[in-house]
Amino acid sequence: MNKPRRALRLKAEITADLPKTAMVLAAGLGKRMRPLTATRPKPLVDVAGKALLDHVLERLAQAGVERAVINVHYLADAVEAHLKKNDHGLDIAFSDERALLLETGGGMVKAQALIDADPFLVVNSDNLWVDGPADTLKLLASHWDGKKMDALLLLVPQARAQNHSGRGDFHMDRSGRLRRRERSRVAPFVYTGIQIVSKRLLRDAPDGAFSANILWDRAMEEGRCFGAVHQGLWFDVGTPGAIKTTELILEDA
Repeated sequence: MNKPRRALRLKAEITADLPKTAMVLAAGLGKRMRPLTATRPKPLVDVAGKALLDHVLERLAQAGVERAVINVHYLADAVEAHLKKNDHGLDIAFSDERALLLETGGGMVKAQALIDADPFLVVNSDNLWVDGPADTLKLLASHWDGKKMDALLLLVPQARAQNHSGRGDFHMDRSGRLRRRERSRVAPFVYTGIQIVSKRLLRDAPDGAFSANILWDRAMEEGRCFGAVHQGLWFDVGTPGAIKTTELILEDA
């Protein structure tokens, strides 16, 4: 029996100055995704018929992003070879971390010379989302205010964070400013792995490998770290078991 046709979904048009350059974080070891990552990097693991990295790059291009700076470390040659065949119409540049994995914060610092936009998008390559009533990236950009923000994080309510089993990451006040979940407590919002940042966020950064959490914590202390709520679906595709669950939901999305 054929499935009933879904009603046509018309997206709301968002007018926003979307950053034309995005950094895609693709250098991690993918330990939670083993054994699938024993022979391939996590960004090239297939979900719903295509690599996680391809899902991300397609969404960037559809939103109007023109350049993607991709950091590479684990099985870097495989990522570079994959993108020689699948560039998605984007200008692709690689930030090479073969010598040392720099984590999220150090990776941004190393790549900033390749990033020709301020602010710019940062997207995790294992991030999979479905738009709500409007394009997710454009909607995020519509919340950006460079006069008061150094970082704008896309969040999803914990109840809608598919496959995610944590206690949440952030609280958000009425103005959108963020604060951390307190230890042993629960917070209502989960970070999706998508953010817009100003290069101001990277000032006076530590040398070497470090987490972006260090930069966020300083921005929160200064009242310059904000959040916006994702209106569509979001999936934490961090383990092999999450793949099938994600694919089943996407069939009806």
